[in-house]
Amino acid sequence: MTIHGSLFHDFQENASQDPFSLQGKKLLKIQMGYGPVWAKTGSMVAYQGDVHFENKGAGGLGKMLKSAVTGEGVDMMQCTGQGELFVADNAAEVQILYLENDALSINGNNVLAFSSSIEWDIHRVQARGAAMAGGLYNVALRGTGYVAITTEGEPVALDVASAPTFGDAQAVVLWTAGVTMDIRVDTGGLRSMVRGGSGETFQMAFGGQGYVLVQPSETVIRGGTQASSGSRSGGLGGLLGG
Repeated sequence: MTIHGSLFHDFQENASQDPFSLQGKKLLKIQMGYGPVWAKTGSMVAYQGDVHFENKGAGGLGKMLKSAVTGEGVDMMQCTGQGELFVADNAAEVQILYLENDALSINGNNVLAFSSSIEWDIHRVQARGAAMAGGLYNVALRGTGYVAITTEGEPVALDVASAPTFGDAQAVVLWTAGVTMDIRVDTGGLRSMVRGGSGETFQMAFGGQGYVLVQPSETVIRGGTQASSGSRSGGLGGLLGG
């Protein structure tokens, strides 16, 4: 029998030998020959070769304790071996970055995978208004290596040095080292009333030098649950280098 159609031609595996590469917009291909990687637990969709997975949970006792206290974190698995690994997260779009002795502050829910050379930890934000919001936490990634994140839709990268920059806490995915963040409370206004909120909404105010990445969807999960507008519990936030 013969199968006709372009399916197997149009969706062939890409030929890239880069450590991290995109297989379409929503699938990450990892070449395991470059060494171990960390990937979000449960993100493996396929692999070819000899790849092994070890569930590390929140990444050690210290991070597990922080995760339990803060409600923020990310369950990771360590991937080792040889071959090609494909990972994804609920068909979200995948974005690849390469850090060269640099750092990111990122919402834990948006972390997909990163090189084992990247250090990571959970940090409490140091910002005016953070205490009012009940404490905001984020995942800090720093070092040299590849990082893959997910976004719901195509994001926008805003240069915070070019103008005063603000973002909805449920849409902000990450910001780079050199960016400062404060919490601004907007009391009242048409937006909060239309959404049936409490009349109070939190905004993230950014300054300094660097970029903020915002996705076109207010569905960033904070503290392990999807936050509603005006929520005071848990949250997105972070401190790099502190």
